[in-house]
Amino acid sequence: MGGNADPSFSRWQDKIKERFTILGQKIEAAESRAEEAEAENKKLNQTLLERDQEIASLQHKLSLAESELEKSENQIKDLKSASEEGETHKTTGENLARKVQLLEEELDKAEKDLKDTTEKLRQVDVKAEHFERQVARAEQERDEWERKHGEAVEKYQQSKRELDEVVAQMESLVGQSPPVISCYS
Repeated sequence: MGGNADPSFSRWQDKIKERFTILGQKIEAAESRAEEAEAENKKLNQTLLERDQEIASLQHKLSLAESELEKSENQIKDLKSASEEGETHKTTGENLARKVQLLEEELDKAEKDLKDTTEKLRQVDVKAEHFERQVARAEQERDEWERKHGEAVEKYQQSKRELDEVVAQMESLVGQSPPVISCYS
């Protein structure tokens, strides 16, 4: 077997070598792809780790944002409540302002009425003083007339007494034949 080689064996050997070469190339390619895949895997794991950290950071930020949102919602709720209270106070204030305005108008009217009434009272006082003076004059006149009447009554009574005396004297003279007094003498 030494020098005499069977050509089919040699072909078979060449085919095996060729197959080994192809397999070696495939193995190298597979190793290369495995290394690339491992590098890609490491890269993806690193990216995944970064993404996990980013997610954790975002979750923390989300938690803070939710907390801020809750605070903001509470502030909005408080502001709305304060606003509603403010509206209530504003409405109450407006109602009070209207009441104050109405009271001021009533006060103005009352002051005007008081002024008018005071003026009327002053006029009544002036008239009353005038009437009091008239009454005082009338009373003085009455007193004067009563005095004059009293004097007249007294003069009448005195005149009547004197007349009665004169009549009595005349009667006593008539009984004595009085001298005839002539008016033509």
